[in-house]
Amino acid sequence: MKLKDTFVQHNMDGQTVIVPTAGADFHGLIQGNKTLAVIADCLKQDTTEEEIVDTLCARFDGDREVIKADVAEAVKKLKEIGAIDE
Repeated sequence: MKLKDTFVQHNMDGQTVIVPTAGADFHGLIQGNKTLAVIADCLKQDTTEEEIVDTLCARFDGDREVIKADVAEAVKKLKEIGAIDE
């Protein structure tokens, strides 16, 4: 899976915003923290949820199962708005 080209990531002051371009069906902003920034960075290239979890576990302290659930939820929401190519 990969973030569609019709969505761009912008980081500012510790916040991440994923913005749809004119070609996207979704109209709004996705706002998040450093975790979303890592997820979006991983999605710049073809990846899997498990690879995203591995990356987050390497960068942050936390329970792997909690991180895995959080990644699954974030990916689910990005899919719902059409931001991910599978």
